[in-house]
Amino acid sequence: MITKFCSIASGSSGNCIYVGNDESGLLIDAGVSCKNILENLKNIGICTSSIKGILVTHEHSDHMKSIGAMSRKLNIPIYANAKTWEALGGGIGTVKTENIRIFETGEEFCIDDVCISPFSISHDAAEPVGFTFSFGSEKLGLATDLGYFSQTVKDALKGAHFVMLEANHDVEMLKVGSYPYFLKRRILGEFGHLSNEASGYAACELVGLGVKQIMLGHLSKENNFPQLAYETVRGIMEEKGISVQKDVTLDVAPRSSVSKVFTV
Repeated sequence: MITKFCSIASGSSGNCIYVGNDESGLLIDAGVSCKNILENLKNIGICTSSIKGILVTHEHSDHMKSIGAMSRKLNIPIYANAKTWEALGGGIGTVKTENIRIFETGEEFCIDDVCISPFSISHDAAEPVGFTFSFGSEKLGLATDLGYFSQTVKDALKGAHFVMLEANHDVEMLKVGSYPYFLKRRILGEFGHLSNEASGYAACELVGLGVKQIMLGHLSKENNFPQLAYETVRGIMEEKGISVQKDVTLDVAPRSSVSKVFTV
């Protein structure tokens, strides 16, 4: 059975990811409107009845804005670790008791035929996580909102066929941009976001770990643009002797529209 991965939205203005197959699918985060999510699921041929739950990476508004509404709309559970649930508080509205699901970071759990492994990431949230998804022998990974590319992240993504990797900002654009100093420090710090350059070196390591498809995501609207992210990462990979499109495919997720649908 074909496994699909698609970004519904990816960036500082809102994030939502779909992963699944014809029988069961999952949403990761819901930081854009329900209308946007539902319309775009329809556009990529996903029936909402196949959505089995929403996984939450962390509690920042660009990731959780509509998780409560989506849970109520589709009557599906929300999965998050305990600290994230605590940080969410009442910000997502009322959720049915049976739709509150708590996982332990670092411990695998399964929803229908997909096994999910949440792993720790470095970001300024209560207990932020990335995820890997295993559908039989196929493994996919999501690693955004990274202060840095840690050994924990590397270990989690080893052997994945496909990875969505953060390329949030160009360092020089950020430094000369309009953001206040405290925000620049936050983004550049080890609990902030991965730059294009850092993403390039991380992508090289991923190829060494067996990854064949990489999609760059979570691009800043103010401090990056898709072609710059792509060319920066591609250039670093080529310098390291990795041929983009031969050794690995490289794509960029749009900030506010649907990406291509990746299949494994």
